[in-house]
Amino acid sequence: MQLIARGLGWARALWPDADGLAMTEFALGAPLLMVLGAYGVEVANLAITNMRISQYALQIADNASRIGVNNGLASFQVAETDINDVMQGLRMFGAGSKLTQFGRVTLSSLENVKQNWDAAAVQRIHWQRCIGVRGKNADGTVETGYDSSYGTTSTAAGTVADAAHQGTDKPAGIGDAASLVNAPANSGVMFVEINYEYQPLFGTLFVNKTKLHYVASAIIRDKRDFSQIMVNSGVAATCNLYNL
Repeated sequence: MQLIARGLGWARALWPDADGLAMTEFALGAPLLMVLGAYGVEVANLAITNMRISQYALQIADNASRIGVNNGLASFQVAETDINDVMQGLRMFGAGSKLTQFGRVTLSSLENVKQNWDAAAVQRIHWQRCIGVRGKNADGTVETGYDSSYGTTSTAAGTVADAAHQGTDKPAGIGDAASLVNAPANSGVMFVEINYEYQPLFGTLFVNKTKLHYVASAIIRDKRDFSQIMVNSGVAATCNLYNL
């Protein structure tokens, strides 16, 4: 009984004592605040990354729609070095997100023109160029979900102005079924697809690794020579290559 009474006495003495109350409350509340704060940072980072990937797609589509060399001819000619410049710009622009490490970018030239071997205008993917290492694992096996979702063409397509290098016909257009993109008559569209794996800040604690998918397109600005890519110098960024 004396022990109980002594315990009650201590409790009565401690009851009005507020020393250390703030520290106790902080110790109890800090873990919850930290978890909620970290979750907010993760969600915000995911939103920012979505915005960035969307902007990358828009940027490369716009840049690719403007390339070409005015050499005094009626139409601007496109060379591999022009395309490589666009890819290099994207590589630098997306460095902060490690775009080429965790993603894959496909640039397609969707054209609706009459080539010299056509009886009438045909809409087709005349050529494609790619950048990014995703799509093939280090052991050489294929990683699905990162290469083009809307049609592919050969690596040689568009490099020679003949039917053997004409590309892939796309009479209905390119893109998702509900929002197909079509090229204007006698012109073309630069269509960009980006597939990127989001890298969470806190592992998989709040958000799993998620594949972000964005597309963008831009009508070719100038009168372009659609007969072929003029190969001058530089290695073509064909879609059989997986480079940073």
